[in-house]
Amino acid sequence: MTDTENNMVSSPPDDDCVFLRGLRVDCIIGFIDWERQLRQTLEIDLQFPCDCARAAERDVVEDTVDYKRVAKRALQFVGESQFNLVETLAQRLAMTLIEEFSLEWLRITINKPGAIRHSRDVGVSILRRRAASARG
Repeated sequence: MTDTENNMVSSPPDDDCVFLRGLRVDCIIGFIDWERQLRQTLEIDLQFPCDCARAAERDVVEDTVDYKRVAKRALQFVGESQFNLVETLAQRLAMTLIEEFSLEWLRITINKPGAIRHSRDVGVSILRRRAASARG
């Protein structure tokens, strides 16, 4: 570690996070008949906590959240899903990722481009936290 790094004060881990923006995946989403027949492209943003200072100490992926694994799991989950509502998809994806990656919280934004005429996109953004009993 350099003298500059030793003299720096790290922000609390609660302030550190990882984000993934613009994950694109095709899935069945919607309640209108034609939406149940054709896969539509969704864009997903994820944000979750990470103790970046701890990860930086040893510079190894084991000390952080492996965002490649999170992205692959999110893409798999959404690609295999067939929900009527974007709200349901967001909720179920959040609970899955929180549980599988032991995340304290997760913010998800799901955009459904072209869903509303004269609008670039429409979607939902949710923040979910791990239940106190699940923290161990």
